[in-house]
Amino acid sequence: MNGAGNLMDFLDEPFPDVGTYEDFHTIDWLREKSRDTDRHRKITSKSKESLWELIKSLLDAWSGWVVMLLIGLLSGTLAGVIDLAVDWMTDLKEGVCLSAFWYSHEQCCWTSNETTFDDRDKCPQWQKWAELMTGHAEGAGAYVLNYFLYVLWALLFSFLAVSLVRVFAPYACGSGIPEIKTILSGFIIRGYLGKWTLLIKTVTLVLAVSSGLSLGKEGPLVHVACCCGNLFCSLFSKYSKNEGKRREVLSAAAAAGVSVAFGAPIGGVLFSLEEVSYYFPLKTLWRSFFAALVAAFTLRSINPFGNSRLVLFYVEYHTPWKTTQLGKYPVLEVIAVTGITAVLAFPNPYTRRSTSELISELFNDCGALESSQLCDYINNPNMSRPVDDIPDRPAGPGVYNALWQLALALIFKIVITIFTFGMKIPSGLFIPSMAVGAIAGRIVGIAVEQMAYHHHDWIIFKNWCRPGADCVTPGLYAMVGAAACLGGVTRMTVSLVVIMFELTGGLEYIVPLMAAAVTSKWVADAFGKEGIYESHIQLNGYPYLDVRDEFTHRTLATDVMRPRRNDPPLAVLTQDSTTVEDVEALIKDTDYNGFPVVVSRESERLIGFVQRRDLTLAIKNARQKQDGVVSSSVVYFTEDAPQLPASNPQPLKLRRILNLSPFTVTDHTPMETVVDIFRKLGLRQCLVTRSGRLLGIITKKDVLRHMAQMMNQDPESIMFN
Repeated sequence: MNGAGNLMDFLDEPFPDVGTYEDFHTIDWLREKSRDTDRHRKITSKSKESLWELIKSLLDAWSGWVVMLLIGLLSGTLAGVIDLAVDWMTDLKEGVCLSAFWYSHEQCCWTSNETTFDDRDKCPQWQKWAELMTGHAEGAGAYVLNYFLYVLWALLFSFLAVSLVRVFAPYACGSGIPEIKTILSGFIIRGYLGKWTLLIKTVTLVLAVSSGLSLGKEGPLVHVACCCGNLFCSLFSKYSKNEGKRREVLSAAAAAGVSVAFGAPIGGVLFSLEEVSYYFPLKTLWRSFFAALVAAFTLRSINPFGNSRLVLFYVEYHTPWKTTQLGKYPVLEVIAVTGITAVLAFPNPYTRRSTSELISELFNDCGALESSQLCDYINNPNMSRPVDDIPDRPAGPGVYNALWQLALALIFKIVITIFTFGMKIPSGLFIPSMAVGAIAGRIVGIAVEQMAYHHHDWIIFKNWCRPGADCVTPGLYAMVGAAACLGGVTRMTVSLVVIMFELTGGLEYIVPLMAAAVTSKWVADAFGKEGIYESHIQLNGYPYLDVRDEFTHRTLATDVMRPRRNDPPLAVLTQDSTTVEDVEALIKDTDYNGFPVVVSRESERLIGFVQRRDLTLAIKNARQKQDGVVSSSVVYFTEDAPQLPASNPQPLKLRRILNLSPFTVTDHTPMETVVDIFRKLGLRQCLVTRSGRLLGIITKKDVLRHMAQMMNQDPESIMFN
């Protein structure tokens, strides 16, 4: 048995890819946690041996903070570049800056001496395409030419975006948040957070937003930040070789993504905790905060908005408080929706501009120096009140003109967003949802403002709105409407309120924002418990076990476990009587993720559980590097080799890859408990026993199927391994 002794020593050394997972499989959180504990214990033990080992242990301890720093720097830089590029390319659809073609409209007119307050967007250095080509800035011909080129640029941008996504990185399409939620729950989607996806998503995000489609860049920025996190994970073995630790980094990266998307570092941390993360320990909370802080600081250093602020829609109020047939042809779908969007958007000034600019104007408070038609009120020439306390005034023709344009914009935004979200280009839903809510809120705000002015003696206004006072702020209604609509779509609550007040700087209005968030969630929950991201996960069939779902059915583990009646017996391995040939045949004939190991087929007393991938790699590695291993070699999982005749080939010890502590339940365990165990421990499978004897197995797939059946849904609608 000397050969066997040498073989045992050889197999006790690690070999490549052991402990890894196949694509579209679920990780075992308990196994990953155990492996990290063993790794940490080994590093701590070695640190006492020498100064070099102590330094290595310190570097390992600080590697998490280094990764967070790198994520913050890269995601903040990419967000700043995206913001600048989107501003330039959005304005490129309407004209070009003659002094420097890479300047946006606003940048081009910053240094102009000819710009006046009333015509702040007009300067000789900026020319629309018709004026540049024909020399005529006004007239029907100039309007038609500008209209045509606006649509042409939009089609070009969207065509480039969908083509790049389709050819180079199919995973770069969509928002990315549903998939990020699924990945953070323990699912493996290889390539979704890869380098190509990061590059193509960054480029096509600029193109898609610039095309004028009803989509935002905020959701996709979470995907971009998570790609950055995955990229830096590969530099440290602590994270690259442990899928559980990798997901701690990705949770922090999601926080950094929201931080740079909205300029809301605290909201980003809460968003990651409330909305996307499946496992969020206290250590991850601290690191998420650090990553979000670095990302926000980096973005502020780039200063893409030109106002030295992080917030997109800074406000300062002065009062106290599907699946379609076109979907089968993604390029045609994108071109068609872009064409319709551009043709319908150009005539209306509120849909022609970028959605971020629209929201900013809707949030705006009408001060004495505002020139927007939303602020075209009839002023009393005898008014001598300070600027910070402008009273309610009757609406002028500009306001009434804006109202019907906003009403048309509201209908347009609702309809076109439904068809835009989910196309094969990067597309976020935050900004379009906020735009819909802000439009509706501004319309309601103006209506209430005018009612308060003309009917201040009504009972609803009588006690708090006196004549000549500033009673109603329409911009505040827009802000609350934006929060309500976004909350109804995503079902966010705490993180939404924090994001909104960080986004707008309106901290004193946190109470109406809280009321709007809670009310919108209640109303939306009346139509269905799932938010847009959970619905998207279900639509795509991802195996996601939501921790917020309740399971109240009175079923037992024995009702769900396999094998069921009339099924073939459970595929198992014995501890010391299975040959390499038997194992390879079992792997070939089945597609199970792993196999229970029992003492013998007669007793079926459970010993442990071995993963299919580890088994395949171990046998392949042993055949290549160890002499004497043949098909008739006995595979054993015990400490000592079985007593075999001398003429038998050398046995193969695989105890090292055996999980000696698989999670087990009895056959009479309520499924309510089993579901809770799967959620909270992130199990991949659990074995069912009775008095130590193996009866069956329950996998995450079985749990999801059973839950679907209990809710009268199609259990085959979920994409399984």
